[in-house]
Amino acid sequence: MKRHALSTRVWHWLNLLCVVVLFMSGLTISNAHRRLYWGDWGFAPEQAWLVVPRFPDWMTIPGYYSLALARDWHILMAWPFALGLLFMWLAMLGNRHFARDIATRRREWRPAAILSDIRAHLRLDFDHDADKYNFLQKLAYGLVLGVILPMMVFTGIAISPGMEPSFGWLVDLLGGRQSARSLHFIFAFALAVFFVVHLILVILSGPIGQVRAMLTGGSRP
Repeated sequence: MKRHALSTRVWHWLNLLCVVVLFMSGLTISNAHRRLYWGDWGFAPEQAWLVVPRFPDWMTIPGYYSLALARDWHILMAWPFALGLLFMWLAMLGNRHFARDIATRRREWRPAAILSDIRAHLRLDFDHDADKYNFLQKLAYGLVLGVILPMMVFTGIAISPGMEPSFGWLVDLLGGRQSARSLHFIFAFALAVFFVVHLILVILSGPIGQVRAMLTGGSRP
């Protein structure tokens, strides 16, 4: 069973709470205007590149349509989400968790090694020998920690009415406010896909032991 540092465990559960609330309140915000655009502005239906489905109230926070309340919940959880990610990166760099356990090695990028990891996953074989994670897990965690979560923060800043005026350069860098909004939705749903796959793998690999390890740190080898 993997051992998890205290910093990893604290961030894991804090991030879980933040992501769930952010996603559910974000669905309410999505229901307020379901069309997505590219560029600086957009409103007309013919300008939209995607129309997002309307989400039922039971999937949303506060559980009924209230844009103001949903935004309050979103902002409330955005700060611990962003600061928690910063804390996690500082901890991972400080205790070498990223370099030791998540950063991939050149040998892991060989096609034969990748195919071997894919076959092992299909067999539900999660024994990684001496490594804490296999290549596919390292790639997934690297993308989430290094791309998806930071982009959620940056695009969130760019579309926040209270912060956008102070970060005009970020809005321009992302291609305009509507582009930033579209990217925010894309990364949010990419994170949701990762969350579902992660949950399935936890269940398949023994949920009791996995949850216990993330609560207590796991048993020593």
